[in-house]
Amino acid sequence: MREVVPVSVGWDDIDGLVAAHERFVAGARVETDVRSSVLDSWKRCRSAGLEPGRLSNPYAADLDLDDRFRRAADPVLGELNASLADTSVTVVLCDAQGRMVQRHGGTRKLLRRLDDVQFAPGFDVSEQAVGTNGVGTALAGRKPVFLVGREHFADCLQPFACAGAPVRNPLSGHIEAVLDLTCLRGEADPAMLRLVREAARSIESRLLDQATERERALLTAYRRAVRMAGGRETDGHEGGAGLGRSDLAVLREKAEELIASPQRNLEEVPLSGGRMATLLRHLVTGAAGETGVVVEARLFGVPGVTRMSLTEPPAVTEAAPTAIRPPILRTSVPLLTKAAALAPSEPQPQVAAGDADTDGWPLLVGEPGVGRLALLARRRLELLHDAGVRIGSTLDVACTAEELGEVTVPRFADFAAVDLPDAVLAGEEPGPFPADTPLRLRRVAFAAVHGQSRLPGAGDPVRYMPSSPQARSLSTGQSVVEPAASNRLARHPAAERAHSLITVPLRARGATLGVVSFHRSERPAPFEEDDLSLAQELAARAAICIDNARRYTREHQTALALQRSLLPRGRPEQSAVEVAYRYLPAQAGVGGDWFDVIPLSGARVALVVGDVVGHGLHAAATMGRLRTAVHNFCSLDLSPDDLLTRLDDLVGRLDRGEGWAVENTHQDSGIIGATCLFAVYDPTSRRCTLTRAGHPMPAVVGPDGAVAFVDLPAGPPLGLGGLPFETVEMELAEGSQLVLYTDGLIEHRTRDLDTGLERLRTVLAHADRSPEDTCEAVLDAMLPTQPSDDVALLVVRTHALAPEQVAHWDLPGDPAVVSHARAVVGGQLAAWGLDALAVTTELVASELVTNAIRHATGPIRLRLIRDRALICEISDGSSTSPRLRRARNEDEGGRGLFLVSQLTDRWGTRYTSDGKVIWTEQRLP
Repeated sequence: MREVVPVSVGWDDIDGLVAAHERFVAGARVETDVRSSVLDSWKRCRSAGLEPGRLSNPYAADLDLDDRFRRAADPVLGELNASLADTSVTVVLCDAQGRMVQRHGGTRKLLRRLDDVQFAPGFDVSEQAVGTNGVGTALAGRKPVFLVGREHFADCLQPFACAGAPVRNPLSGHIEAVLDLTCLRGEADPAMLRLVREAARSIESRLLDQATERERALLTAYRRAVRMAGGRETDGHEGGAGLGRSDLAVLREKAEELIASPQRNLEEVPLSGGRMATLLRHLVTGAAGETGVVVEARLFGVPGVTRMSLTEPPAVTEAAPTAIRPPILRTSVPLLTKAAALAPSEPQPQVAAGDADTDGWPLLVGEPGVGRLALLARRRLELLHDAGVRIGSTLDVACTAEELGEVTVPRFADFAAVDLPDAVLAGEEPGPFPADTPLRLRRVAFAAVHGQSRLPGAGDPVRYMPSSPQARSLSTGQSVVEPAASNRLARHPAAERAHSLITVPLRARGATLGVVSFHRSERPAPFEEDDLSLAQELAARAAICIDNARRYTREHQTALALQRSLLPRGRPEQSAVEVAYRYLPAQAGVGGDWFDVIPLSGARVALVVGDVVGHGLHAAATMGRLRTAVHNFCSLDLSPDDLLTRLDDLVGRLDRGEGWAVENTHQDSGIIGATCLFAVYDPTSRRCTLTRAGHPMPAVVGPDGAVAFVDLPAGPPLGLGGLPFETVEMELAEGSQLVLYTDGLIEHRTRDLDTGLERLRTVLAHADRSPEDTCEAVLDAMLPTQPSDDVALLVVRTHALAPEQVAHWDLPGDPAVVSHARAVVGGQLAAWGLDALAVTTELVASELVTNAIRHATGPIRLRLIRDRALICEISDGSSTSPRLRRARNEDEGGRGLFLVSQLTDRWGTRYTSDGKVIWTEQRLP
């Protein structure tokens, strides 16, 4: 994409560039005023310790490029210099280290000023030496660049404008040189960027043509050697006619390895159908001295090979190594030992004549160095494929980082480290990485060829100084390559032999998540230019996976926090049951399972277990709504079947979309499905009433260890409506255990429901366990390490109130009985040692008995219960509910319930099958 810079007279100030440069040197932020490519260069210059007002670039004499490159570059440079003869522009050619080799053209004034700033042949003009300039910045950024005036970092270079472009080897991708056009800033033209880019491409094209010519010369030498050895060129081909594409691909792959391996001359390759191929490696020298390798192929066990006419001469492609359509020619002898083109000292493999079903044909021709590049390229493709398959197999940040290390060590690096901020591990958005302060991260993953390492391991904190490559990568967002990085590997066993280091920022969706460092210390070659591209590709893939895992972690923790806030906190105060519970979220995420223990009036307790279909925030939020609804319905003292009926109606209305979200902007998504089991246990009678809506059956463990699943009608799941819920009432022996659970406990993809119930029965058959021990035993026996569904488990052991804790009296419907009621209440409280509550309780009892006599029908019963609180109950046969109201001054009545509410802690009404109960509670002194 062409980079356009506006032309203005003098180039003294481009969009406030003078002020921006001064602010940057002073340490201020200037991101909005400077082009990103220039700003990145400025940051690299500052990290390298350069000062704008002082430069000291090294000098080396007699610099030159190899003859091959000069043959490709000289014609292009001549044409470019001729086209710029009438302009004040100089053409500069530098090597891959940024050292100036040649300088052509330009006026005396321009050349004199360039000499004054040491921008001349022999001097190092890399970015690390002289700061932002066309040569150094194009080399550091690995792409064409155009710079004018104050965009230069050094003060002495600001009078100039320049356009630079790297020149790459078309086969390896390595940068071999840098081409630059420089002029005074007042004569700058954006067309300079186009010219230098086209010139660089022309040199690259000529380099490719040279490689093609060498390959043609090698092929010609091979044919000449065949003729000299007594062979003949074929008119047809039978060697590879019976091979399919997969076999040919395997042969070419092995041929590339053979070209790249000078110590090997023969390779046997098994093919499909029980066939075998032998590859022979021959050294060949062309007429002009070109040296290369030809790989000859011979097939064994090929049935029914037929001849086919070849009317055109063999074609040589411009790929490297060159693939030749097999077969092109054959020889009459197995080896070309008589060819003068072969090296006389080269050891040759022996193949007996007549063993092969086909004569040999040249499969691949190329140079050993090019073969090595092809081999490395294929290995890099294999590495990228493995990375795409293996990295990101889980939604876990640490596991994803470990997978990156496992893929790259030892195939790409000798050891690799992934460092992330703690915020990313917690699922939060990564913060900024300032360039001038030490950075604190955490080593998330570390992989090394050595079993032992004194470097920080996984989980250890790491600290990077601003000058370190990792800190520079994080602050600039750019990769850093250090060819010699032994000083960065302090205290590592291989530190003294370290070759190079690549640090790549882990960037995804515009944010920098952390940094990965690749080190080489054992292998003989340091990192090359194409290694940087591979490292960036690996890091980019890993960064996306890490960001996905980070986002999942954030959503999972949000859902988990929501669910935990909606689940019960601690155990409520009650004496009816001893409670133990467990909740295990699923591996797939937070679900909608819940449980509850709700104290009711009359020392009773409600036990609830429910399950909302699905996982995630919606399931957790739905669970919270249902749990709140159950609490509200329990406050009304509804019977179990009536409560589930009302809950079913609520879920149905939500599913029909009768609920609305905030500001009515989106219709409520409803509840996909929910089940519930509701039980009420009364410790005064040891009676338990249960009902369920599509939920698994509860289990009862008797004091003797006998386990029974309550034969409770299932009922439809919540939200279907139309069918009544049936209840079962049973008497539980004191010390029995009631076990309520969700389907995730007994259902699993590896076993059916009946098997799960039988296993649960076996685990529960121990009456001597406490509820806590029962929970642990059940989870250990029933669940895998990572359950696929969330599980809620509630285990309670029943208690019974002693007869001396309950007192009751049947009262006639006579107003005269009120005084008797006060008397028996006072006597019972005296027997219990609760004389401090006698006056208040007598007044409450007399008011409630009086109301029952006046407004109710049927038998009247007074009951006192001494539990955690003193409970006073008056029951009658009427279904009329008393109502608290404020009496006016002229009213003669209406103040009784007001006094009751003021004298007690709680009061309420519950309905029974034959009437109602008005109850009160007072704290014990």
